[in-house]
Amino acid sequence: MTVNHPTLYRCTPGPLHATLLAGTVPLFLGGLLSDIAYFKSYQIQWSNFAAWLIAGGLLFCGLALLFALVNLIRAERKRGHPLLYFGLLLVTWGLGLVNAFEHAKDAWAVMPSGLVLSVIVTLLAMIATWVGLTNLRSGGVQ
Repeated sequence: MTVNHPTLYRCTPGPLHATLLAGTVPLFLGGLLSDIAYFKSYQIQWSNFAAWLIAGGLLFCGLALLFALVNLIRAERKRGHPLLYFGLLLVTWGLGLVNAFEHAKDAWAVMPSGLVLSVIVTLLAMIATWVGLTNLRSGGVQ
């Protein structure tokens, strides 16, 4: 009699997907740090830097979101980590878009809502990257 024990395998994104996913964190973090610098110094160029970094973060996050959608469609189970990962990326991208619109305002009108949104989007990007890169699933022998 043979006994089949379910094996544990790691389901991680491919190299391009992982690069796009990991690229969102420094871009959104750079936007947050630029917002903090603008809040402390009143130099408008920091707000411009933040707007461009957020736009780059949206590009990377949007492309990673497309990869996550393909992974969700191809997943055997539509619940659990693939759905959580896709949902986190979708919320991150959506709030990042709102943050980009907020940063399109003139000068000091960006503060303090732009700073708060940058904090939230950066935290969501970190959580989404954590979930996306450390996704463990258990699977049986087929």
